[in-house]
Amino acid sequence: QVQLVESGGGSVQAGGSLRLTCLISGLRWSSNCLGWFRQVPGKGREGVAAFDTGDGTTFYSDSVEGRATASHDAAKATMFLQISSLNREDTAMYFCAARESAICQAELSLRERYFDFWGQGTQVTVSS
Repeated sequence: QVQLVESGGGSVQAGGSLRLTCLISGLRWSSNCLGWFRQVPGKGREGVAAFDTGDGTTFYSDSVEGRATASHDAAKATMFLQISSLNREDTAMYFCAARESAICQAELSLRERYFDFWGQGTQVTVSS
């Protein structure tokens, strides 16, 4: 059974940074596509980053490009998302996601439907 558990959310002032963590268990293969999404009330999930564990390729949405870094520690089965220069538009519930035995593809890997497994989310609130 695949499980993903996010942590690291919280309240942060605008201009600050945050690192989110996603602990992953149950994936049987070493090459997977992992993603980070966010959602605000009343809107669908927005893909912000994806990490291909097979070759380390990353993809980012325009909204976080240049401010975010997705990374993965295979030994700890953990994925990270570091975002800097936070602004109020970054306020959202952040989710990690996984698609097993798959590569990340530029546009597809930022779409909710590409992923099969999801965590419960961690709230990030940016205040000015």
